[in-house]
Amino acid sequence: MGLVRWFVGVLFLSTLLLCSADVHHYEFFVRESKFKKMCNTSTLLVVNNSYPGPEIRVHRGDTVFVNVHNRGKYGFTIHWHGVKQPRNPWFDGPEFITQCPIRPRTNFTYKIILSEEIGTLWWHAHSDWTRSSVHGAIVILPAENETYPFPTPDGEQTIILESWYNGYYKQIIDQALATGDPPRLPDAYAINGHLRDTYGCPSDTIFRMEVDYEKTYLLRIINAAMNEQQFFTITNHTVTVVAQDASYVRRFKSDYILISPGQTMDVLVSANRNVGLYYMATRPFSDSAALAVDLHFYWRFSLQKQSGWIDCFLDTASRNGRYGCYA
Repeated sequence: MGLVRWFVGVLFLSTLLLCSADVHHYEFFVRESKFKKMCNTSTLLVVNNSYPGPEIRVHRGDTVFVNVHNRGKYGFTIHWHGVKQPRNPWFDGPEFITQCPIRPRTNFTYKIILSEEIGTLWWHAHSDWTRSSVHGAIVILPAENETYPFPTPDGEQTIILESWYNGYYKQIIDQALATGDPPRLPDAYAINGHLRDTYGCPSDTIFRMEVDYEKTYLLRIINAAMNEQQFFTITNHTVTVVAQDASYVRRFKSDYILISPGQTMDVLVSANRNVGLYYMATRPFSDSAALAVDLHFYWRFSLQKQSGWIDCFLDTASRNGRYGCYA
């Protein structure tokens, strides 16, 4: 009799959890689009004419249906990176492993079952180099009856680190495969599709995040770069790492993080410095004995309050760069 009561209790609890979950529907139209950066025009395969692609925003335990329409020239699949997909492997997305590519002028609907994941993941194409431009964030919020295991942040921002190549991406990987050489290094790196404002090209833009003094923000950082581990930092600020790959971790503070391709990290940052502009900076990791190529890439972290602004400068002439602010 006790076993029967226990079974009924578990069944009742599972039913409640299922009833509280939501179902979401998205439409992805994948086609080639032209983007002008660094005064060059590149042709990218993107979702809904956006680089990066649309963000999927759900709660823990939800189910998502994504109808993918291939309006490009080649077949591809979409992978839901880090989603466990319990009893649902045929929608995981690796090309020629769990499914055939989605052919041009056809569509395929994915079913994504979220279970234990919490925090930040991402989705990306899983064919050749299509993930370089076909990608986006998956934000998994706590369920309605759950809270964060840390003080609720005052705001949040998704940060996607990306590789940028001048040219047609498919030609770059096709040439590398034909010669046997590794693909060339990126021409630049981007945050959320923005390069930086130091290339001298009028059409280039810089990503800006506006924050309020003494508020705390959750940054959902995704390394969508093709092959490079990335250092990430915010000038004169520390970050507190709270989650990695959609799992909470023991919290720790650092001046910077090192994030691998495909990895996600959730970090807290407090806007507790003098009011002004502070650069977000990334740099690829290199373990070669040769002198590393000096590639720093910067974006602005704007701290404000009612009293106004403080101007900041960035000196890129020196190898290490210098940062500073003045009233």
